[in-house]
Amino acid sequence: MTETETEILAVLRDELQRLAPEIDFDTVDRTRPIQQEFDIDSMDFLNYVTAIHERLGVNVPEPDYGKVATISGALAYLKSR
Repeated sequence: MTETETEILAVLRDELQRLAPEIDFDTVDRTRPIQQEFDIDSMDFLNYVTAIHERLGVNVPEPDYGKVATISGALAYLKSR
């Protein structure tokens, strides 16, 4: 894993654990939708997208929400930005 991937995963871990502290980030299925894996609602998902923008400086427009809806998808999307 590159340093960039490690940094992105650290941000995703921080933000998702803030939304669902009871979930073990390392055991979730990274290919399943975050809302299902972390049992979060649409407002929490919006907070997650906003946090990505604030922490990584990457704007995720609404049409791209599906691309960051899984951990693996978010990692790929954010690496390409």
